[in-house]
Amino acid sequence: MKPFSEACERNREPILAVLREAFAHVHEVLEIGSGTGQHAVYFARHLPHLAWRTSDLLAHHIGINAWIADEALPNIELPIALDVRDERWPLNSVDGVYTANTLHIMDWPAVQAFFKGVGRVLGAGGVLAVYGPFNYGGRHTSASNERFDADLRSRGVGSGLRDFEAVDALAAAQGLVLEADHAMPANNRTLVWRRSA
Repeated sequence: MKPFSEACERNREPILAVLREAFAHVHEVLEIGSGTGQHAVYFARHLPHLAWRTSDLLAHHIGINAWIADEALPNIELPIALDVRDERWPLNSVDGVYTANTLHIMDWPAVQAFFKGVGRVLGAGGVLAVYGPFNYGGRHTSASNERFDADLRSRGVGSGLRDFEAVDALAAAQGLVLEADHAMPANNRTLVWRRSA
């Protein structure tokens, strides 16, 4: 039985609208943290010009493979095992990176490692798109995000909503310039950075 996320079903269309523009001239996208695999097959189906590369920890591969097998799309690849904390990632270069609802699940050292890894694999002129909830100026953008953040932090594993300014600084350190900050449903954002050519 395939894993299923109701949140993926709800947010996929608004995210797709952003990715159509952000990845219009991108050829190969690495999705970091493909999770259930739902986003991967949906975006691969609606963005046929892209080669969509899935990745996640091994524990999630069975579910991702099930979604890919059911769709049988020509432009999506089976997942690679990827832990953002690894010094070397198992691929050389892509011109697009996408991730959704991951930075607030990772601890801060993993978030730092994520941006360093993106810096190693994202080519000149490449695009990074990140979906999820963020704080701005150290403040929550909604009461629901404040409750969500408190719940994440109570788990004691280093999770929590990230400050936009902090992640933008990590991106800038890798030569990425913020190109767009899109408001999304349910108090989320999609941040788009481009690497200078």
